[in-house]
Amino acid sequence: MPLRIVFMGTPDFAVPTLVEAIGQGHEVVAAYTRAPKPAGRGMAERRSPVHETAERFGIPVFTPRSLKDAAAQADFAALDADAAVVVAYGLILPQAVLDAPREGCFNLHASLLPRWRGAAPINRAIMAGDAETGVMVMRMEAGLDTGPVAMAERVRIGADETAGELHDRLSRLGADLMARALSALSRGALATAPQAETGVTYAAKIDKAETRIDWTRPAAAVHDHIRGLSPFPGAWCEMTLAGRSERVKVLRSTRAAGAGAPGDLLDDRLTVACGEGAVRLVELQRAGGKPMRAEDFLRGAAISEGAVLG
Repeated sequence: MPLRIVFMGTPDFAVPTLVEAIGQGHEVVAAYTRAPKPAGRGMAERRSPVHETAERFGIPVFTPRSLKDAAAQADFAALDADAAVVVAYGLILPQAVLDAPREGCFNLHASLLPRWRGAAPINRAIMAGDAETGVMVMRMEAGLDTGPVAMAERVRIGADETAGELHDRLSRLGADLMARALSALSRGALATAPQAETGVTYAAKIDKAETRIDWTRPAAAVHDHIRGLSPFPGAWCEMTLAGRSERVKVLRSTRAAGAGAPGDLLDDRLTVACGEGAVRLVELQRAGGKPMRAEDFLRGAAISEGAVLG
């Protein structure tokens, strides 16, 4: 039996789940998303990916700045939903909102809970060197990603996989997982189990202060840092190009053979020494430029073996 659903989400990651819910035949009566923000050179207001997708399907869109006031909570309750589906929404749901749908609120989270509760689970899993991660559907409660889990899927993280690539894989996998959870919910067959009490970690939002590459760390940690921040916000280092220091983003790397003082350029293929071992830089981006492969970068950058990266 189709469910009456309120969808709550904001970024690209949430769009496949919204589309899957619509395709599954559920009645999506409203979409809640973050309010448009000024963006681009003209600072025109830009609507979120969920906002644009919902409007294409003729779904009413709500963009409250907060759900804490009584009026916003009354508007939500008036939608008379069976369930709310929440995917990277960005606002805290007060207890009155959590209690409004008949069957509850269900969140799709991109980690193997209780590991990496919080805002940046995909980035943090890669930055920590995790070998696997996954997606989970949980019934929401007041705590931060603490609710009981209904369904889960595990995936291996590739040795050179970036956060952007893993994001796209988990977005698609999560949409399928939520579709299966909603199907079970509609049949009255969705069971949940409490999260483990051990192994809890928190995925804090990425701070710009932690994006600079620290070449004194072991090569494995440097490589994980680079790919865990790619493509956004991007790990970076300083290079001397054409006689002046520039900040350059490193979007892709791989482990490499070699040793030297941290930051030393070891060859003409952008192999850089770390505290232990070395990494080879595979894709870079100069300020104001486009991402480019290392060989293309080197054609336009006067940098040679023996240089030191900051």
